[in-house]
Amino acid sequence: MSAIVLLAGSPSTPSRSTAVLRTARDLAGVERSTLLELRELSADSLLFGRATDALARAHALVAEARAIVLATPVYKAAYSGLLKTFLDYLPDGALRGKSAYPIATGGSNAHLLSVDYALKPVLSVLGAGRILEGLYLTNEAIELRDDGTAALGAEHHERLKAGMQALLG
Repeated sequence: MSAIVLLAGSPSTPSRSTAVLRTARDLAGVERSTLLELRELSADSLLFGRATDALARAHALVAEARAIVLATPVYKAAYSGLLKTFLDYLPDGALRGKSAYPIATGGSNAHLLSVDYALKPVLSVLGAGRILEGLYLTNEAIELRDDGTAALGAEHHERLKAGMQALLG
């Protein structure tokens, strides 16, 4: 069982939001976490609700984790449709008793409040016991490294590190 499941909600590769999650995973300790890139799940399961082994495994990972970190690009002030679809198929109360840390990336600060107005409400509806202060990063604040992680400025790196420590604490 992973202590933390990291849900990558970006349909793109490479992805800044996924790179931030990989950095978060490194901060948490790879052995304590599992990165789940939702774009790797089949369209049949996500678009049409067809049961697949991969979707069942993904749901089991979420059920067994004590904490969830999710990262998504922001499109038109909302989280990705890929993440929405995955969250829609989670059972009611799937995050009951779990801590959650929402992260969003976007082209400008115009979507800064998407964490509070889009991500936090859905985490609450799914029963998250504790929702940490989210992190929003503009695309220009994220440098993609060759290893798929994100190089962040000192302030953003410290905020990500503090969020992961709070999640694990």
